[in-house]
Parts: sequence; structure tokens; C-alpha cells
Amino acid sequence: MEKLLLRLLWVLLFLSNPVFSQIDEFFYKGFTRGNNNISLDGIAEIEDNGILRLTNHTSRLLGHAFYPSPLQFRNSTTGKAFSFSTCFAFAIVPEYQKLGGHGLAFTISPTKDFSGAHPSQYLGLLNASDDGSFSNHLVAVEFDTVQDFEFRDINDNHIGIDIDGMISNASVSAAYFADDSTQNDLNLKSGNTIKAWVDYDSVKNLLNVTVSPFSNKPPSPILSFEIDLSPILQDSMYVGFSASTGLLASSHYVFGWSFKMNGAAKSLDLSSLPSLPRPKKNHTALIAGVSTASAILFVIIAIVLSVYIFRKIKNRDVIEAWELDIGPHRFSYKELKHATKGFRDKDLLGFGGFGKVYKGTLPKSETHVAVKRISNESKQGLREFVSEIASIGRLRHRNLVQLLGWCRRRSDLLLVYDYMPNGSLDNYLFDEPKSILNWDQRFKIIKGVASGLLYLHEEWEQVVIHRDIKASNVLLDSELNGRLGDFGLARLCEHGSNPGTTRVVGTLGYLAPELTRTGKGTTSSDVFAFGAFLLEVACGRRPIEPKALPEELILVDWVWEKWRDGMILDVVDSRLKGEYNEGEVVLVLKLGLLCSNSAATARPSMRQVVRYLEGEVGAPEVLNSPGEFESGKNEEGFDDFLNSYPCSSFETSGHSFTGVGDGTSTEVEPPFTSPVSLLSGNRAADHNWPLTQ
Repeated sequence: MEKLLLRLLWVLLFLSNPVFSQIDEFFYKGFTRGNNNISLDGIAEIEDNGILRLTNHTSRLLGHAFYPSPLQFRNSTTGKAFSFSTCFAFAIVPEYQKLGGHGLAFTISPTKDFSGAHPSQYLGLLNASDDGSFSNHLVAVEFDTVQDFEFRDINDNHIGIDIDGMISNASVSAAYFADDSTQNDLNLKSGNTIKAWVDYDSVKNLLNVTVSPFSNKPPSPILSFEIDLSPILQDSMYVGFSASTGLLASSHYVFGWSFKMNGAAKSLDLSSLPSLPRPKKNHTALIAGVSTASAILFVIIAIVLSVYIFRKIKNRDVIEAWELDIGPHRFSYKELKHATKGFRDKDLLGFGGFGKVYKGTLPKSETHVAVKRISNESKQGLREFVSEIASIGRLRHRNLVQLLGWCRRRSDLLLVYDYMPNGSLDNYLFDEPKSILNWDQRFKIIKGVASGLLYLHEEWEQVVIHRDIKASNVLLDSELNGRLGDFGLARLCEHGSNPGTTRVVGTLGYLAPELTRTGKGTTSSDVFAFGAFLLEVACGRRPIEPKALPEELILVDWVWEKWRDGMILDVVDSRLKGEYNEGEVVLVLKLGLLCSNSAATARPSMRQVVRYLEGEVGAPEVLNSPGEFESGKNEEGFDDFLNSYPCSSFETSGHSFTGVGDGTSTEVEPPFTSPVSLLSGNRAADHNWPLTQ
């Protein structure tokens, strides 16, 4: 009897206390059409599969779904808001991929009547006149897929907390935290199911929003906002969802929903909730599509195969029988194309008279090389040219740029040389050099080039006449050692034989006087050019300087005048600032004058020059003028000497020249009669056949 009375008192107490008499929890594992378990408005409807669809792909409409009864959100005595928790699963499927329209919101409202609300950016909750009014008593968590600048949206994929208006009090880009606390982006309009939790702690006055594409709740919320909802919420409020479409539309779906007052809402298992149906397959369209795709694929395969075969034939290396006898230095075209990354312009080092030079890396050895690509439509002389290339490729000396190999592809020739990272010597001597070489570096370069030239003239199996010795053809390796390169004008002959007559080739200002008359390049004419090289290295000036004073126009004449006047050190490069070995400088200048003598018989041989430079013998104390002639003793005349330093247009021995003084090599021989030049990559000349620099 006592137990019955206690139960009766408990029931009376429950009925008399509005807090206890209110429903404080519900759970929807899908929705049922026709039941009054949820209140719908606008275009919202429950589909046969148990999914609540708030909007469809119709523009500028809205939909609402609310729990039919109000819930007690605040203690009517103290006015303090209760804690609450909700969990729901939703999806947003836009009409056009990546273009949302507009979004949905979990909503706590004093009413279910939104007849005055607008769609689009107002999400079916408010309108322009009541937006932001404190009398709204509205709390919403929006999942917005359109960036509206009027409401200061941060982007078109964000979550926001809205109090009484559509300008979010707090917002964040949609994302979630994984179990390891790493943050991952979340695309609200992906069409995939997303699970959301909205939790309010009335003790901490903290509103948290958490989202995830999985069933388990992440360890941290993505959005937290400190707020006391007590002034916002009324004692009795409705809870539900609102969604809208704008000019662009999205279908907004809710798959399940749970709510709990003063506690944690029940969890939703995504695998047990209804899901969006897959689009029905139209087999007729599929068959037609597959058939069409197959036909197109067949045509594409045929075209690709044809192009592949054509390129294979086009790019194949055709090796003729005579090429097999030349030597082992032949590279495949495929190997060099790979080394230069397809001969791309980014790796272009420079231009030469015969073609372009590219930097490359041989794939097997990782060796840096310079690849000279030469194009010539005529095959005349090709065999002889390649044979000579192979011969010069056998040259081995530490002060010569090494020719590593070659490749022939139809009318194209590719020559592979050592790569010289510091470029050519002229970049360190003339105009505004990138850095100044000190005298020790210059003297080492001079001795190195002299040693290399001696090897060409006397120490190899044949005599190699370079015919284009100058500072721009001396390349510097990583240790600034001088290496003579650019064998584009070089000729071979047997020791003791008389070189054949050819057309005059070389660079104006470095041509020996006898060349304009005889047309014969000799070791002595190389020595003459080496003399000009000695003077330009010591003086830091070109052999012909058009911008200089008249008395300084021709370098050798100016040096001779200073020598004769006892002021030889005045010609030394002023950028050395007097820091040099005076004995070495005087020796170099003296040798420059000796080698520049207009009489070929008066010039020393390269062996004598090397001995002078090494200090094995002393240089002559008395010098004759480079232009001094004694009738009957010299083979050349004064006109020959004059023609070696052109400063205006003139014609001699049937050959026409124009004095330019810019170091341009003049080559008037037919293509492919001598090996091709190598550029360092730090100079570029765009002269056409048959000029080279």
C-alpha cells in the first residue's frame, strides 16, 4: 500500500512540473511517410525509401521539417537554458557538380511557421526585413554551399553558427578531425552522406559543431562558439531543419536524426540508415555508348599506332657501312635526345655557325656534356667530314676540349663534347666581365693553351692546324684551366707535308698577313693568332678595338709603341691594379710581339714559345717591329700585313672582307669539309652559314 502511494505521488509530481512532463528525447532511424511523427512545410517530403528530402532541383524554393511538438529548452523558474545534443545524417546533391544551391540549417525556433521567410541566401528562415532582429529568438547551424558576400560568407563550403540573423557569429570551412587529430577537408556538396553533431553545454556556455563522413564521432569539434543561449532561447522552442534553393538548386536530404535534452543524443550508424538510390541504368544507352566508344577507341588506336610507327621510322638510326669503320664514338640519337631532355630551349647553351649547343647529362654515367646539333640538307662531303670528326676525336690533351663522340641522323650531325662550366675566356677579359681573373690565373691559362697548341702542331700523329685561336675559343673548366676548343675550322695534314691551299678562314684581327695571299693555313699562322691571344689576355683588350683612340686602335701597334718607348707596363690590364709578376707580364708581352711578326719565318715555333714560358730558355732581349720589313728577306709584303688588321672594307687576292673588329670568324668553305665548333654556352652568335664564332 505504501509503495502504491509513493508511485501516485511521483506521478502527480511529474504532471505538475512542466520540465518533467515535456518530451526531452527522440530518435529517427529513417522517416515514415504518412505518420504525424514530423511536421513538413514547403516542398519538403518523405520519400518511399524513408529519406527526408527538404528540397529538390527546383530553383528559388524552400522546405522545412520540424519535430511536431515544442521542447522545453529553458528552466522556466531560473531562465537558464538547458544543455542539449543532436546528431543527424544529411547529404547535399547539387544540380550542377561543384555549384551549390543554397544550403540547409539545423534550426531552433519559437515557431514552425516560416510563411514570411525567403529562399536562396536566407535558407528559408528569415527575410530582408527581419534578418538580424533580436525578436527572432533563432539559433541555426548552417551548412552553406554558396558564398554570399552580403552575409560575409567565408567561402562556398562552410559551416556557420547564426544567432537571430544570417550573418554567422562564427564560421569555418567544412572539415573534420581524424582519429590522429589531423584535419581533413570535407566537401558539403559532394553528394556523400555526412554526419553532424551539435552539442550545447549550458555550464560552459559552449556550442560545438562536429562533422564527419564516418559513423564515429571525431575527437574534436570543427567549430566552437562561446555563448549563453539563455537570452536567445525561450522556454518552449521547436527544433528541426530548413533548406532552400536559389538560382542554382541542390537536393537536401536527411537520413536520420536523434535529439537529447540534458544528455548525449543517441548515435546513428550510417550503415543502418537509408541511402540515396543509384541512378537507374539505361542498358540501351549503355550499349550504344559502348559501341560508339569502341569504334572511337579503334580509330584512336589505329592513329596512335600509325604515328608511333611513323616516328619510329623517322627517328631510327640508320647506320651505313662506312660508319662502322670510323670508331667507337657513336652515340644513338635516342640517348642524346634523352640526355638533353628533347633539346629543350631551357638547356640551350648558345649558337654556333653550324648549329645550336645544348647542355645534357648522359643517362648512364651522369656525365655533363655539351651537345652540338648541326643540320645540313646536303649530304655532300658527309662521309669525309665524319671521318675527320672521328680523327680529331682521338686527340687527348688536358688543355684541349675533348670530343667524346658523335651521332648521325639522316642529314643531322650531333657532336658530344666535355661540358665547360665556366664558359669562354673572353667573358672574363672584355667589356664588363662577370669576374676578374688575377695574373696567376691568366698566366696558367696562357701556358695551358700553349701546351695544347704544341700538342696539335708537333706531338700528335698528324699535324692539326687550328686556324681560329682566340680568347673566345679558350674554354675554362671548373678549376679555371684553359682548354682550346672550337675545331670548326681545323685542318689535318701529315708531318713534313705542305698544307693544301684553301679559302681564307679565321677571325679578323687574328689572321696572319700571308693568309690573304697564299690561302694556306700553317702552324706559323696559328702562332700569329696565338700572339694576338697573348696580347689580349695581358692587356684585357681585343686585337682590334674600334672604340679606342686612333693610336690604340690596333693592339699590337700600341703595345709595340709602348715597348719602344720603355713604357710597356702601361698596356697591362688596369683591372689587375698592379698586382702581377712583372717578369711574367713582360715575357708574355714580348712573346706576343714576337709571334705577331708579319714575317712567318720570324715567328717562333710553339715548342720555342713553351720553352720561353716555362723558363727553360730566355726570350730575346732585342725585338724587331712586328711590321718591320727588309726587302728580299720577307716573303710577305706590306699589304699583307695591312690586311691582317682590317678596319674598313677592302679586297685582296680575290677575297672580299669587311673589317668589323668584333671577333667574328670568317668561313667561306663548303659545308662539312672540316670538324664543327663547340660553343661554351656563355656566348651566342646568330650568324648564318658559313660564319662561326
